[in-house]
Amino acid sequence: MLRPTTAQRRALLARRHLLAPPFRTGTTEKVARALLALHATDPSTVTLSACARLAQPTIQDVERALYEDRTLLRMHCMRRTLFAVPVEDVRLYHFSTTLDVARRERASLLRLLCRSDPQWDAARLAEAEQSALDVLERLGEAGATEISAGSSLLSEMITLSPGKPYEARQRVGGWVLRLLAMDGRIRRGRPLGGWTSGQFRYRSAPELPVMEPAQARAEVVRRRLASFGPDTTDDVKWWTGWTLTAVRRALADAGAVEVELPEGTAWILPEDAERVAGAERVATEPWAALLPGLDPTTMGWKHRDWYLDPGHRAQLFDTSGNAGPTVWWNGEIIGGWACRPDGEVVWRLLADRGTEAAAAVEAEAERLTGLLGEARFVPTFPTPLSVELSRD
Repeated sequence: MLRPTTAQRRALLARRHLLAPPFRTGTTEKVARALLALHATDPSTVTLSACARLAQPTIQDVERALYEDRTLLRMHCMRRTLFAVPVEDVRLYHFSTTLDVARRERASLLRLLCRSDPQWDAARLAEAEQSALDVLERLGEAGATEISAGSSLLSEMITLSPGKPYEARQRVGGWVLRLLAMDGRIRRGRPLGGWTSGQFRYRSAPELPVMEPAQARAEVVRRRLASFGPDTTDDVKWWTGWTLTAVRRALADAGAVEVELPEGTAWILPEDAERVAGAERVATEPWAALLPGLDPTTMGWKHRDWYLDPGHRAQLFDTSGNAGPTVWWNGEIIGGWACRPDGEVVWRLLADRGTEAAAAVEAEAERLTGLLGEARFVPTFPTPLSVELSRD
């Protein structure tokens, strides 16, 4: 049985995830396809993840793909998380994952509404959803506040966590729009602010051709293994958010074959066996990368010891498991970085990998500083090291 080494997996990472300079690419769409999807819970991650892998990085190219050509679409899918996915793959993620997420979200929202006001029931929620669609039909594209203002149901306020110190009041409209997006009936458009904004305009969506969920899951797993394999069953289950039964069936349907990792049995595609075994023979110069919080590579696996020293986890991840900005050297996380309010990109190494590594990281920090220009951002999920660096 094939036993991929840590060195082989890191060599694969450099090429498949477009991180070593020779493998960087020309468009945001190619980055998204290589990684399957770009994390979008933190709006800045989409732009920074793409630009870290572009040979000629520009914020404008990311915005072109998202808002002009509309070749990428933000949608909730794996683990109920917001991702930016290639538009041609929306159907795959919708039928493999998002439909199940939407069913659970609808039930959860209905319970929330009923606790706030007993008059809410399934029929009233359906009426609110239709009113949102009617407003969008009239306006074409609009933000949540504008859409909510066009319907009395959507403009109703509900109380979250009543009686708690963090009690809050929110309009029903925002929740309904989120649900409609999960159902695939509307899509997120251009944000109300710049590339760091999390408030979006919405527009109507075309109906997706139906796809058998099991077929969709098998194709998602096949693509996952081609980009992230070797994967343990736990890795795939964690990344997709599917049940163990669904994961096992998808691995079988994808024709995955077993390999052995230190953490146990893992899976690759049959055609990848020779590629994995010869990964170290693909010549590449040493490389460094500054990846943003929630980057798909950093968040790609449940089992991370092959690229992350467990002793560094507490400084680079928050208590919920969200990754902060990380410094990479030859397929290993060796530190973290931050953008200060004055625009300076600062970094700190948690592992000493020599002067060549430090010089390469400094060069990447300068590259990122040039990309940002006058732009500033703060991670949605700050980590201990990113907070410390931003204040030094």
